Amino acid sequence: MATTQEIETLAAQIGENVYIDVAKWHLYLNDAHLHTIVAEKVYPLLEDDSLSEDAVTSILQSIPVKLGGGKTELPLNDLLPMQCQVNLLDLLEEYQKDM
Repeated sequence: MATTQEIETLAAQIGENVYIDVAKWHLYLNDAHLHTIVAEKVYPLLEDDSLSEDAVTSILQSIPVKLGGGKTELPLNDLLPMQCQVNLLDLLEEYQKDM
């Protein structure tokens, strides 16, 4: 079971390196307050050694992001540029190696 410290460490790395792209404006996940939920949801994949692109994509697809004061909602996966998804997977692979 993950400790709060491990989740926070992973969340910090995610928050500083992964961003949402809105009209070519980069909103990092820590600024959007989404880094912790991503870390909490992906951490079990790292513990179970079941990290895969499909699993991460599925998690990102399951995280709703409210836009326009809640008028609309999109899955986080739809807001991340492909390069950020690749960076996230690389970051998770590196983190898992150090566990």
